[in-house]
Amino acid sequence: QVQLVESGGGLVQAGGSLRLSCAPSGRTLRPSAMGWFRQAPGKEREFVATITWSSGMPYYTDSVIGRFTISRDNAKNTVYLQMNSLKPEDTSIYFCASTYRGGPYRTASQFDNWGQGTQVTVSS
Repeated sequence: QVQLVESGGGLVQAGGSLRLSCAPSGRTLRPSAMGWFRQAPGKEREFVATITWSSGMPYYTDSVIGRFTISRDNAKNTVYLQMNSLKPEDTSIYFCASTYRGGPYRTASQFDNWGQGTQVTVSS
């Protein structure tokens, strides 16, 4: 199983920005897709954004369109999530995920490998 390591979470005021990064801890095969999900206390894990590795096609949940941008660095096998105009409702634990399966890439069940999560807190 691939181990993924996230970084970049933290505390920010509403309207601020954060950039999350995620990379596998060792050498791995290139995935079909990588992405980000989030889970708030008492809620189910939800899709945020994913990106296909070969074509770089991004997918976003509606609530982050225009504010978040997902990207990947093929050479580093790293995926990024640039989060701008953050809102208090974005507060959650953000999990990085990767998969070798086919799409669609909007559900957690399509992803086999997960990071430990990084906390993002947006204060009002």
